[in-house]
Amino acid sequence: MLKLAIYGKGGIGKSTMTANLAASFASLGKRVIQIGCDPKADSTINLLGGKAVEPVMDYLRDRDDYPQDYRQISAEGFRGVLCIETGGPTPGLGCAGRGIIATFQLLEELKLFERWKPDVVLYDVLGDVVCGGFAAPIREGYAQKVLIVTSGEKMALYAADNINRAVKNFEDRSYARVLGLILNHRNVENETQKVAAFARERNLKIVGEIPRSDDIIRFEEEGKTVIEGDPGLPVSRTFLELARTLLETET
Repeated sequence: MLKLAIYGKGGIGKSTMTANLAASFASLGKRVIQIGCDPKADSTINLLGGKAVEPVMDYLRDRDDYPQDYRQISAEGFRGVLCIETGGPTPGLGCAGRGIIATFQLLEELKLFERWKPDVVLYDVLGDVVCGGFAAPIREGYAQKVLIVTSGEKMALYAADNINRAVKNFEDRSYARVLGLILNHRNVENETQKVAAFARERNLKIVGEIPRSDDIIRFEEEGKTVIEGDPGLPVSRTFLELARTLLETET
């Protein structure tokens, strides 16, 4: 089973990268689970035709019954991708990271992975902070590898550096390791050179480059990934090739 946690600065395109990778893996015939680990709970919306799945924390907060089956807290999207959103507390109240921890505990109780038997599990994680619940995917054994999404923008690289440092702090405990960077192009000046230099200085690989594409935005407005919208587009082929590359890293 390939288990990836995808981190990066807020707004850098983590959810876009994750959803398109999920769609790509599914298009390659894999059973895929995508778990959105962000209080906004919008990670999987473009796998579900623009309709959001009810977040786990909303279910636990607003209902009297406790989930007895994973289907009560999930929805199947494009090509059968199982979509789950952790959600978070009522805005301004409580710790958002607790939503991740509570969700993971529930998924264990429901024996999701044993019952669903996925080939690929993707965690889309709010990456400006890698502490508390937001570190759970990499420190509790849920994810094996970390992908960091960045552009050539200064603050995106700053966040990527912090995430890389945080993950390395866990290396001696046999937790997840950084597999590499995904360069999500924003067309800033000398972007490729800046990210390449950043990666070289930290001994990281750039495992994929996603070009700036209006097609991504166009299909997201329709509640779709580009893989669903038109798998023949150059950007779609780029995602599919990245998915194949990532499958080859599974050991």
